Amino acid sequence: MDLFEKYRNNKGPLGKYSEMAHGYYAFPKLEGALGNKMKFRGKEMIVWSLNNYLGLANHPEVRKADAEATAEWGLAYPMGARMMSGETNYHEQLERELSEFVKKEDTMLLNYGYQGIMSVIDALLTRHDVVVYDKDNHACIYDGIRMHIGERFAFEHNDIESFKKQIAKAAVFAEKSGGGILVVTEGVFGMRGEQGILKEIAELKEQYNFRLLVDDAHGFGTQGVTGAGTGEEQGVQDKIDLYFSTFAKSMASIGAFVSGDKDILTYLRYSTRSQIFAKSIPLPIVIGNLKRLELLRTQPELKVKLWENVNLLQSGLRAKGFNLGITNSCVTPVQMNGTVEEATELVKDLRENFSIFCSVVIYPVVPKGTIILRLIPTAVHTKDDIDKTIEAFGAISGKLAAGYYQKAAEAAV
Repeated sequence: MDLFEKYRNNKGPLGKYSEMAHGYYAFPKLEGALGNKMKFRGKEMIVWSLNNYLGLANHPEVRKADAEATAEWGLAYPMGARMMSGETNYHEQLERELSEFVKKEDTMLLNYGYQGIMSVIDALLTRHDVVVYDKDNHACIYDGIRMHIGERFAFEHNDIESFKKQIAKAAVFAEKSGGGILVVTEGVFGMRGEQGILKEIAELKEQYNFRLLVDDAHGFGTQGVTGAGTGEEQGVQDKIDLYFSTFAKSMASIGAFVSGDKDILTYLRYSTRSQIFAKSIPLPIVIGNLKRLELLRTQPELKVKLWENVNLLQSGLRAKGFNLGITNSCVTPVQMNGTVEEATELVKDLRENFSIFCSVVIYPVVPKGTIILRLIPTAVHTKDDIDKTIEAFGAISGKLAAGYYQKAAEAAV
């Protein structure tokens, strides 16, 4: 059988929508300066789909630092992997400052968040080790765990009783195999917005002798008194053995980092294949990230404004009767009942008639009959943006309940 033949008429659960969705619902093009308003197909939209939490993407100091670093160094420098020829003082400086900020001994930069956590998981585990993980973890964690050839146990999402059952099984297996146990969860789950049960899990560390790896992509910069993340928010940062986050959200950049004890970070530096065999992060990005981290630390008003907008948006939507689930983060998932066909018509209405651009999540990412409109508030959104969005959501909710979008979908066939 030709390997490619099976994909010509079967493009997968999401790909099957490609002809209808491409360029509008999937792979849309937002144009203009990154911010609360951008253009989609020539029309200005209020945009709720960018993880630009603190508004740093288009901050004048960030733009200046990025431009000056690119002009001075170019995007090629340094050439080669860090282990061979890609080390600079700036890379080391960013690692030191991140370590200080998240209160860990050492830090290693990673080229990408998705690739980075996969590689960290791969580097840590042998066939004798056991991994225990939350069922709702991000795809990047799942892909890292898929590379593990040893035993694995999944616990029900944020369910401490389920965790206790699975960690007990893992402990029995590890005792027989002579391996160790790695627990992997998230600080903030990006789809529905709830924080991970880090405190509850950490309380069981001594009893079951495991190490805790936390992916805090959505918590870094947004959670905690200083913005150091969900571990700080829950008072257990010192219980997290490896703290991981990306620069692609609150820092509005690219790349990632992992922080922890110095001896473990030394091991990872010499063992993480995606860093050993890949080119170092270009210097302008590193210098730009130093500026972003400086602003995150020294301008707390950015996080204050972010949370003002989060609270305004979420309280306003809840007051209108919308179901936001149990989010206790900036992520704002508006959950509705409807078909995939209704979801497409609803989103089209939002964009064409209300100038609201947000991400829609449908089956198979969520169960059939569920629509999630996922909003990401940022520090650069305005009260007017929020008021108009709440008003628009009230209008589309009424249309959905009245069957308007079902009729529109049938008419479009």
